[in-house]
Amino acid sequence: MIQMFQSHMQAQPGGTRSLHTRLVTKDGHCNIEFGNIEYSNHFAFLLDFWTTFVEIRWRFVLLFFVASFTGSWFVFSLLWYWVAKSNGDLGGQNRTEEHVRCIDNVHGLTTAFLYSLETQTTIGYGGRALTGHCAGTVALIVVQSLVGVFINCFMCGVILAKISLPKNRAKTITFSSRAVVCLKKGSLCLLIRVANLRKTLLIGSQIYGKLLRTTATADGETIILDQVDIDFAVDAGKDNLFFVCPLTLYHVIDRRSPFYELSADTLPQQDFELVVFLDGVAESTSNSCQVRTSYVPGEIQWGYSFLPIISRSKMGKYRVDFSNFSRSVRVTTPHCAHCFETDVDQRNHNRQDRPDQHHQHLHHHQGGGKQGIDNRGFQVIDIQDAMDITKM
Repeated sequence: MIQMFQSHMQAQPGGTRSLHTRLVTKDGHCNIEFGNIEYSNHFAFLLDFWTTFVEIRWRFVLLFFVASFTGSWFVFSLLWYWVAKSNGDLGGQNRTEEHVRCIDNVHGLTTAFLYSLETQTTIGYGGRALTGHCAGTVALIVVQSLVGVFINCFMCGVILAKISLPKNRAKTITFSSRAVVCLKKGSLCLLIRVANLRKTLLIGSQIYGKLLRTTATADGETIILDQVDIDFAVDAGKDNLFFVCPLTLYHVIDRRSPFYELSADTLPQQDFELVVFLDGVAESTSNSCQVRTSYVPGEIQWGYSFLPIISRSKMGKYRVDFSNFSRSVRVTTPHCAHCFETDVDQRNHNRQDRPDQHHQHLHHHQGGGKQGIDNRGFQVIDIQDAMDITKM
């Protein structure tokens, strides 16, 4: 699979690596646009108007909020003005002494607009009011009151829905800015950190990943955004996580992994995007939410390990130091997964053939000396004993 990466890279002019464009940004937004959509399909957005209003930007919501109220006030002010003019209630109209008004103190369009505003907002200053002698004005005030209630309910629902969107809860979930590749429990693994900034939990959390890359088939067909599943887990599993403190996700780089053919030298030359997803249900609101981020080859460090961030205070509380959340330190790491497995098999074979030498070799390591692995396929990196890191 990685050979497809390399063949795609070699097919580019000059052998240079193309500029990678993210499909998913670091904060989880999808970098994609739709073109040549049929005009009739735009009506689908109008039919699903509730979702459309909930998903549009705040600037448009506020614009629609102002326009809906002021527009309804103005439209009904025209109707009140027409009623007053038809009945001869406006100023300057010839009225007899027996003239019966439909609306008191409406003498022009301005006063009609004020009366419409007072009616729909239920202010009722008392200066302008219906006389009750015209049946049409009674029907009109009922209609305007119902329209005002509908607009109030709709706009309050939209604003409340936008405030309580699950993606707002997702903003309090953060991933490490970089991923690292190092040894973990005897296996070569890709590690990523994720933290919940709130004390409330995400119930039923699940972690998974997708590897996106452009590949070329044997027939010469280019597949853009080809997706491959990437399994992530923590020490307690990958489902129903106890997400109360930062977790370190890891993906084992074995023969089933699409990263198996990668090495410390070839990783920066690849063109792929690793998208990591975290799904869960917010404990406080019971809303499902999804957090996602992405990593490109330049954001994956080979031969590094994350610094510890959890310690225990003198008061007996567990403390998380987020200053080291994305910081890493060099560690002794195999140069590639293939040579690591080859060396492990060779050592196991030597242990079976020479058990006495294996016992002496194990005793030498238990003596406290830091030794690298004597294999040309490994990149041995010394670690200073005096390094100042956060203690667990």
